[in-house]
Amino acid sequence: GNQKATHSENSQGKKSQHAEEAVFYMNCRAAYLTVLKSSLENIKSKEQLSLVLQQAGRNPSQKTINKYWTSQTTSLNFDDFCAILKKERPATKNELLEAFGKIDTDKAGYILHDELCKILTTRGDKMTWEEVTSITKQADFNCNGKLDYNKFCELYLSTSEQCCKAARARLENDPRLRQQHFGNQSGNFSEGITLPGSKPSRKTEHQLPKSDSRAPSRPSSAQSSKASTSTTVTVGASSSRSTKLIIEPDTMKEWQCAQSKGCFYLEEDGEIISHKYRLHLPQRSAVCVTIKPFHIPQAGAKSCGWLSVDTALFILKESETQENLQLVGFTELQNEEMFGWRGELGAGVYWLLPFTTGCRLRKIKPQMIGEAKLLWRDEDGELALTKEFRAALLDIFETIDLDGNGLLSLEEYNFFELRTSGEKCDQEAWAVCKENFEMKKNELTRQGFLDLNLMEANDRDGDPWDLWVTLLSLGYNKALEMTEACPFVVAVCAERCKPRIKAISLEAGGSQLSRAVCRSVVNRGEAKVLHGSENIFIHTYRAGSRVTSVIENKSENKVIIHVNNEQSKNCLNNRGLKVFAVEVAPKSMMVSQHVMALNEQEEWIYSCVHSLV
Repeated sequence: GNQKATHSENSQGKKSQHAEEAVFYMNCRAAYLTVLKSSLENIKSKEQLSLVLQQAGRNPSQKTINKYWTSQTTSLNFDDFCAILKKERPATKNELLEAFGKIDTDKAGYILHDELCKILTTRGDKMTWEEVTSITKQADFNCNGKLDYNKFCELYLSTSEQCCKAARARLENDPRLRQQHFGNQSGNFSEGITLPGSKPSRKTEHQLPKSDSRAPSRPSSAQSSKASTSTTVTVGASSSRSTKLIIEPDTMKEWQCAQSKGCFYLEEDGEIISHKYRLHLPQRSAVCVTIKPFHIPQAGAKSCGWLSVDTALFILKESETQENLQLVGFTELQNEEMFGWRGELGAGVYWLLPFTTGCRLRKIKPQMIGEAKLLWRDEDGELALTKEFRAALLDIFETIDLDGNGLLSLEEYNFFELRTSGEKCDQEAWAVCKENFEMKKNELTRQGFLDLNLMEANDRDGDPWDLWVTLLSLGYNKALEMTEACPFVVAVCAERCKPRIKAISLEAGGSQLSRAVCRSVVNRGEAKVLHGSENIFIHTYRAGSRVTSVIENKSENKVIIHVNNEQSKNCLNNRGLKVFAVEVAPKSMMVSQHVMALNEQEEWIYSCVHSLV
């Protein structure tokens, strides 16, 4: 009984420690992101260090600042900042009162302004007369030429706490700042996945900071005394596209097929959303599933950068609860830009979740480009679409016409509406469209779609603002180039039955996709234990043109893994950094990074060292 009680107490103690640590790191991030744009950004001056420490409720002296910012210091990163906060605890009320008590030898509870002024301008971090006057003018704790230091301490501590609370509230309410928890370009697929056998709690799932990508202030340090492991994969020029997807025309010609278009869209915060699909098979059958970027017929000779974006599809079996979808397979065979999977599937309902690593579909620095003209007026003063805008609208029509029948159903049009305006068109509004724009079989034609956009322009008297909102939300830039979207085609062929595929939603992949990506790498990849740490494993898997690594933490504690890609050659990854750190929650696994060739026409080498910080 005593042993059980002791074990329970130890367990509760560990949980309490984890909770305190989680709150500490959340407060660190909140303060850091109040001053800096990202937890990837470094502190670059003494002034920045002082400011960010103040946001964390500290009031550092110049001596304290000089202790951490020496003549050799050029920058401090987020890890350094956290280490400083652990050492520099905020002052307590007793400590403040004790300091004032050394001046107030009579223990009156007051200090004369003249005496206070003399001390503050001549001792320690000397203040100016103006700075001291700004304190003595405050009515809350000053009266008759004296400072009530009890009230001053109370106000100082409450103001400090309010500052910390405001920083936390800003972090929790701003989705772009929340994204910083997961590092650069990694929010979509770096979510911590709880391992089987562990009991996830809401705190573990949603409040612990799962991952962070941070460029350390000493990125080249080998950290040889820590647990580490290295992995190298060499890929020959163009060989990443040489794995042939075996689909024999003679054996496939009798199979029944279904397909649907879709699109990856890049959000402002770097998150990627896409269509998700439900597949229904009426009976067991051999099946072939493929995905590839969509060649827009009208695009012609225009630059189609999205054709180089990697695509994949994860096949999950639906169970009684959608929360426990089972990974059946994923498209690991490759033929040029097409990825595919072949196997046997039983009768039932499956989810098809599209995936892209974010290596090539990512935010780029804005370039100075001219703004394309969308509208013009004819001789009669009537508004008309420019040739360039008309072409862009026809390309958009091709991508949102999911079934490829040359018409837009209400369901297809609503995916477009949700993406561009956040609202759906109901049956009544669709009936109004039918009265005003060309339709066939209750579906909008290409001409009807063009006329609908022209009507919007006329409603705004030629102001193109709303039209640009639509274009930008669909991944176009001001030159009418699609740079932040990637349309694709999903196809399913079955030998013994007619498959049915339907787009269900347009949203981020979420935990189901994160779990599927991690599981695919763990199931198919090479596992290495982190030397010197028996509970941490690095799984590495090459699927066609990409390499993915997953960190599996089987320990009871949170770990921070330092990731160094400096020896890699001709590579780019989804985080956009050669060196970063990843925080992995206890009993969980998460994607460390996705890596692809920068130039597929040349050999590329993935060489990565994972070290325990």
